[in-house]
Amino acid sequence: MKKIELYRLKGLYREDFVVEGYRFGGEENSACIVGALRGNEMQQLYICSQLIKVLKELEAHGAITHGHGILVVPTANSYSMNVGKRFWAVDNIDINRTFPGDLRGDTTKQIAGELFEKVKGYSYGIQFASFYMPGDFIPHVRMMETGYQNASLANLFGLQYVVIRKPKPMDTVTLNYNWQMNGTNAFSIYTNSTDLVDDRSARQAVSSVLRFLTRMGILKYNNHSGYIASVINEYDLLPVKTYDAGFYRHLKNPGDPVFHGDLIAQVIDPYEGEVKSEIYSQTDGIVFFAHTAPMVTGNEVVYKIIRRMHE
Repeated sequence: MKKIELYRLKGLYREDFVVEGYRFGGEENSACIVGALRGNEMQQLYICSQLIKVLKELEAHGAITHGHGILVVPTANSYSMNVGKRFWAVDNIDINRTFPGDLRGDTTKQIAGELFEKVKGYSYGIQFASFYMPGDFIPHVRMMETGYQNASLANLFGLQYVVIRKPKPMDTVTLNYNWQMNGTNAFSIYTNSTDLVDDRSARQAVSSVLRFLTRMGILKYNNHSGYIASVINEYDLLPVKTYDAGFYRHLKNPGDPVFHGDLIAQVIDPYEGEVKSEIYSQTDGIVFFAHTAPMVTGNEVVYKIIRRMHE
C-alpha cells in the first residue's frame, strides 16, 4: 500500500487542505473507489476505511492480480467533515456538482478538477454516494443512463437492486456522469445510512466491491455470490408525499413490504402534538427509500416504493 497526496490547498488560518489516496497493487489503472465528497457522508468514509483495511491484508497475501492497480480515496472534503457541514464549508458549494472541475476556477472547482485528473482513466470507478434527500435506502447500485452504462456489470456487485437513472442537467456535473463520459465504467453504491455509521450495510458494501473486483479479475478472493440483482428504472419507483408540514413519524423502513392502504407515516403538529395527517401506501410493494429527518414540509417525498410486478 502506498499513501499518496492527490491535492493540497494552502490553508491561511488553519492546516492545509489535503486529499489523500491509498494505492494498492501494480501500475495498471484498474479500479478507483471514491468515498465522501460531502461533509456529512460519515458512512461513506467508514466504508472506505474498512475497504482499505481489507485491501491492505489482501495485498500482503498476494491476492491482487499481477499488474492491476486499485486507488481508494476516502474523502475529498475533510474540511466540511471537521465542522459538520454537508457542502464546502467556506461557500456552501457541493463538490459533487462541480465536475469535471476547473483548475483555474473557484476552490470547489479546483478540488474537483484536481481530483478528476487523478481518478479518470481507470477501467472501473466506484463511488460511495449519498442522496440529495435525507433518508435511508435498500443497499443498491445506481447508474446513469448515458449510453455508456452497463447494467450487466452492475449485476456483478451482487446487491439486490440496480437502479438506472435518466440524468437531469444537474447530474452532468457529478463524478459518476463525468467518469462515464470519459470512458470509465462508473457505479454509485448507496447504503442504509449517510450521517451515521450502519455497520451491517457497510460490511455489505465492502463485500460487494470485493465481489466485483474478484469477478473482474482484479482480485483473487473467495466471497459468497450475493444476490441476482433486479434492474429497475428510477421513474418506476412510486413516490409517496406528505400533505402537511410538521414532525415526521415513519412507520416503515427500507426493505419492508407494504400493501395498498397500509398506514406508513404520520405528521405531527409541532406545537400541539396532535396528528395532523396520516400517510397511506398507494400500492403493494417494497419500501426502497424512507425519509428519516425529524421534520417534513408539505408535498415532500418521504417514501419511494418498488411496485409489485403484477401492477
